Amino acid sequence: MAYYSSFRLLGFFCLMISFLQLILLQALAWGPDVPTQGFVSLPFNRSFYHIQKPYDVPEDQRYSFVDGIHKCWVYSTDKPHTTTSQTMPRTEIAIQGYNYSSGVWEFEAYGYVPYGTSSVCIMQVFGASAPHATTLMLRVYNGSLMYYTGPVLVPNIYDKWFKLNVIHDVEAAKVKVYIDGCLKLEADGRGGTSHAFKCGVYAQHNDSFYMESRWKHIQVSRKCRP
Repeated sequence: MAYYSSFRLLGFFCLMISFLQLILLQALAWGPDVPTQGFVSLPFNRSFYHIQKPYDVPEDQRYSFVDGIHKCWVYSTDKPHTTTSQTMPRTEIAIQGYNYSSGVWEFEAYGYVPYGTSSVCIMQVFGASAPHATTLMLRVYNGSLMYYTGPVLVPNIYDKWFKLNVIHDVEAAKVKVYIDGCLKLEADGRGGTSHAFKCGVYAQHNDSFYMESRWKHIQVSRKCRP
């Protein structure tokens, strides 16, 4: 009886070791965790963002929020978001409630880009010193997620949910991009006195006729000062 109990106990320990090894292998596969220590998640609801969309169409013809998923779409033939703008068509979730000029800020969300959407910015850190307008742009070209026009961060981003974390340290003039927990980019900042996060679809040159991205669990965080 004692031998049988010891055998069962040994089997349990072997099972636990295998389970821990699986967790370790998965952690190694996913890469380093996103640094979250010291960050405080801020409230996020409709009062903290607005939708930038072609000025001549109703919002519900370019944006929807159903079952927790934000869907943004636009056509290459659409008008800009204002009558005076000379920019390309867009439908973007513009987070104006948390404009910032100092500190360390983080954007987190799950994104999805359907097949065929190309030559489009899906996320940006708005604000920079002239001649730039943005500190960061994440664009999709033929299925590849890119930092502006290069380098490639993820070679095949179509038709799957991915977790995106963008951390902008204003004083250090650094921006980091994590995809599914892995650090994919660390780039220099571009100056500027005011910044804001945006996500959605913003057409670039040689854009596809139809562009779409989806977002869920959008979260904005700020790092507390020690």
